[in-house]
Amino acid sequence: MTIRDWAEDDRPREKMLSKGAQSLSDAELLAILIAIGNKNETAVELSRRILHDCGDNLNELARLTISDLCKRFKGIGQAKAITIMASMELGKRRKLATTLERKQIKTSLHLYELFEPHLADLPHEEFWLGMLNSANKVIDVKRLTQGGASQTVVDLPMLLRFAIEKSASIVVVAHNHPSGQNRPSHQDVEITKQIKAGCVAVGISLLDHIIIAHDKYYSFCDEGKL
Repeated sequence: MTIRDWAEDDRPREKMLSKGAQSLSDAELLAILIAIGNKNETAVELSRRILHDCGDNLNELARLTISDLCKRFKGIGQAKAITIMASMELGKRRKLATTLERKQIKTSLHLYELFEPHLADLPHEEFWLGMLNSANKVIDVKRLTQGGASQTVVDLPMLLRFAIEKSASIVVVAHNHPSGQNRPSHQDVEITKQIKAGCVAVGISLLDHIIIAHDKYYSFCDEGKL
């Protein structure tokens, strides 16, 4: 039985039209994206299997690459995988836009919400800079460097140059641990000390350095390490 053979109320597109997007399950929304299943599964059944394989967790789905999707799921070719990844990226950008609307940073949780859309799902390390004015309102965020699976190198002169060009009074920095371990390494501690010293030298305050590890984070400020 194909989706066309289902009762109209059970078809994802028709269900969205009649009842709204919020009435659809994650699998039904994903089925709309992939449109067609394979010879053994409808698009909804294939979508359910994909989500089940990801622990029914959309964040885990977002961590898959296009290659992962194509290799692991019969019926998912490059075009469908690209469509899925594009939808995941739009979701991240919407989350980021919502966070930036508030702009003022008051807690480490605000920092996590600011950087998480950029860093949480990456298979490699990246180091990001946030630039704030004297009222702790975000001026801009920028990726500084990209590294491997376990470490990345920080260009301190570039960090300070960006901050000065934006007339930032305060900076925050963040990087991710793809391993899911949120405790800082010895290198993380040393980098933080170097950044703080560099900021002091040019009259800029380092507010915090956070490490994002999937759905948790570590704040140097909260832990009294600044």
